[in-house]
Amino acid sequence: MFPSRQVRLFPALLLGSLAAASASAQTLTPVARLTVRAGTHERIDVPVVASLVGVPLRSNGGELRLFETTGGRNVAVASQLRAGATDEIAFILAGRTAAGASRSYELRSEVMPANLTPPASAGLGPVAPGQAAPPEEPPHPVPPAPRRAVQVADDGNDLRLTVGGSPVLAYRYTPMPVPEGVREIFSSSAFIHPLQSPAGEVLTRIQPPDHRHHYGIANPWTHAEIDGRSVDFWNLGSGQGRVQSARVLERTNGDVYGGFRALHDHVDNRAPGGPKVVLNEEWNVVAWNIPGERRVWLIDFVSTMNPATPSPFIIRAYRYQGFSIRATEKWNDKTATLLTSEGKDKSNANTTRARWIDVNGVSAAPAGTSGILFMTNPANYNFPESLRVWPTGENRGVENVYVNFNPSQDRDWVLQPGGSYALKYRMFVYDGKITPQEAERLWQDYADPPRVEVQPVAAAR
Repeated sequence: MFPSRQVRLFPALLLGSLAAASASAQTLTPVARLTVRAGTHERIDVPVVASLVGVPLRSNGGELRLFETTGGRNVAVASQLRAGATDEIAFILAGRTAAGASRSYELRSEVMPANLTPPASAGLGPVAPGQAAPPEEPPHPVPPAPRRAVQVADDGNDLRLTVGGSPVLAYRYTPMPVPEGVREIFSSSAFIHPLQSPAGEVLTRIQPPDHRHHYGIANPWTHAEIDGRSVDFWNLGSGQGRVQSARVLERTNGDVYGGFRALHDHVDNRAPGGPKVVLNEEWNVVAWNIPGERRVWLIDFVSTMNPATPSPFIIRAYRYQGFSIRATEKWNDKTATLLTSEGKDKSNANTTRARWIDVNGVSAAPAGTSGILFMTNPANYNFPESLRVWPTGENRGVENVYVNFNPSQDRDWVLQPGGSYALKYRMFVYDGKITPQEAERLWQDYADPPRVEVQPVAAAR
């Protein structure tokens, strides 16, 4: 658990939206002041989430707006609110924030005068509380459309996530048909494909002839044990088990982020009496709307697992299993480069530990290359996890970029009944290249995010 009133990386989906717009005759009442502290690292365009426990969000029934007030400025900031038992607000710490610096924000409640009824699209903008708009402006201007809103669409087979209309990824929730001549047992769901770069380059692959059970980005376990039975959920051809999408739980669209939650069943085909669900897994995938001149995708992935039987679900030590990617067929020993946080590459990264791994290769993007920086979270089991990386020469040296963060490569992991177990990862998807220094900064943003102090403002009496 994270302490209250401390910013945290947000794996869950937020509901509701607070859009930045322009103020006029509305009454703006402060309800909380937020101070964001960069800490020991420089920050550039970082998502932050703050707890609003204790803040009187519903004291006057008005809409909530967030403003940055640092240095005398009064700039409206796009934000999203999750209203519930634990209220939280999410926004982007935009631009560059120096190490050791702090920035100030104010959350305000907007109340319309009784004699004014704004249109449904009316909003607030970068003006001080109570300040009227210039006479030449309409009293309630319609805010401009967001430049890159995040949307999740359902086409009947996939959830398709876009930012500003550009495709980011697709999540498959119905069984994917197999190629002609391939056994039906290799059909699968519950995976991400395609993952695309900002320029549209497809970076994942499914059902390659060399490994028909490889499906883009997935999270299966190879060597599990339930009631003394060994079950392989990875190698579908064995027929022992499989992971399948059970249902989509939620979709969220927004100006700051969007994403989905989906429930997966881990089915043991060897259970007495027939196939049986032995593990429930929830995926929570969020894409952030990151500003800046360079377009990038920032995607948070959380897998939360709960044993579905009275017996422990034991993940036995094995060389490959867990969060993985089978990359595009364009990438191989000559066309792709891999670099880990510990300085390892494609030739020697296998079985080593890493906080991050940058996977980059040729693409049709104008920059000539595209890549994915995979980051693991310090809260994960056996952090920093070991890597399974196909080394130089694997798969005859062609179509051989495969990467896997494996928390159980060197030890067992026992998931007890009634327990809840999470694995968290972040993907930074880009065109061109990034430096090791940039990769390290991005990981620090994820692992040691800025902190937010929230001070409720007492209502005037």
